[in-house]
Amino acid sequence: MTRSILRSVRLPALTTPWTDTVTADRPLLQALVRGFGGGPVHLLDPAQFARNARGFAAVFDEAGLDGTVYFGKKANKANAFADAVADLVTTDRRAGRSGTFGIDVASVGEFRQALAAGVRGRDLLITGPTKPAELLGLAVRHDAVVTIDSPSELRALAALSDGLGVRVLFRVLPQPAISRFGMNDDELRYAERLALDHATDVAMLGYSFHLSGYSLSERRDQACQLVDRVRAARAQGLAARTISLGGGYPISYVPQDDWQRFTNETAHAFHAGKQFDSYYPYHSAITGAQALRAIVTEPAPGRKSIAQSCQDHGISLFTEPGRALLDRAGITVFPVLGVKEREPGMIVVNGTSLSLSEQWFDTEFLPDPQLVSATTPVADPAPFFASVGAATCLESDMLTWRVIEFPHRPAPGDFLVYHNTAGYQMDSNESAFHDTPIPPKVVITLVDGRPVWELDRPTSN
Repeated sequence: MTRSILRSVRLPALTTPWTDTVTADRPLLQALVRGFGGGPVHLLDPAQFARNARGFAAVFDEAGLDGTVYFGKKANKANAFADAVADLVTTDRRAGRSGTFGIDVASVGEFRQALAAGVRGRDLLITGPTKPAELLGLAVRHDAVVTIDSPSELRALAALSDGLGVRVLFRVLPQPAISRFGMNDDELRYAERLALDHATDVAMLGYSFHLSGYSLSERRDQACQLVDRVRAARAQGLAARTISLGGGYPISYVPQDDWQRFTNETAHAFHAGKQFDSYYPYHSAITGAQALRAIVTEPAPGRKSIAQSCQDHGISLFTEPGRALLDRAGITVFPVLGVKEREPGMIVVNGTSLSLSEQWFDTEFLPDPQLVSATTPVADPAPFFASVGAATCLESDMLTWRVIEFPHRPAPGDFLVYHNTAGYQMDSNESAFHDTPIPPKVVITLVDGRPVWELDRPTSN
């Protein structure tokens, strides 16, 4: 069998001028990898994150809405992105604005990290399931907004508040969804009565929801229902005025035509015959801030748009994007250790799939890794078809099960760059397996077109 009969649908990653500049600078990649122990490194672009965040805020401005963009902190642990939110908040305050940006936190550690970055407690939104007393105590002391997931949680917060009027949202369980998160109709009615009874302890702002998947119409429909809930809550005497749209905005990792070819192809080659039931939609027609715009400005059948309804009834909006704010704001560089000449081949990199978390959700991170070579290959080199394995003793530790068509055979000293890894990929599952260090996060800024790097600020909690 010859390599010529092998084939693979190419899924080249969408890039930015920052990624193109950084990946073209092989001496920079070599210096960073060598300087941090020879293993993988995560490279961050907070400027791209800030552009994404401003894009979301612009949607609210264009629609004439009072809105806040909360960064879903769980999507990446780097301090650089919390620092970027703090910079956005400070810039807004200098311009005479407030409440445009904040951070969505779900743990004591995330709360303290946000405070350490300079984000005030009043600009934090606490989400997640039942919160520990320490986290609720931080909310009380720092005037954060708390998303309430159950009546018992509301009672606990009211007891800690003791007359301070902590701001709360009630998380709604969308119907007919089955989830451990959110309150059903009976629980919501009870929570509303509790909020009335404890009006000096908690200030009920409104309602929130979170939907799995990426359907824009489902989010629009749910928001319409919450407009009605806000109006009904006001009729009971609650000062509800806010709806949180949650997150779940799709982003595109690869071009449309390439994604269409991949989805139309019925057979793909994977190492060891591996198969997956589903994938993230690596291309979407409407993404990020455009998706938010579609949700709030395009009316559902028979109803006004969310923007118009909110204007009519004096309702403000929150949104909690994570992945969408991190779109193209980071890459991960893996050094090549060796190559097995098989049909197809196997590339082994220094690192593990714990640094590419999609594999640990029983699916595949599909965008092609970019090969950055130490030397220029001979003219017209033959393509090399291979999967990518990790440097561990686990059979299942694969970074890329799919057979990728590389422009030529990699060699030790080359690098594989995985693009757009800042959103959930970098650190959701990282560990010091085999007693190896956690890959460092390095912030790279372009100064006069040249990359300048600094280590991500250490976590202080």
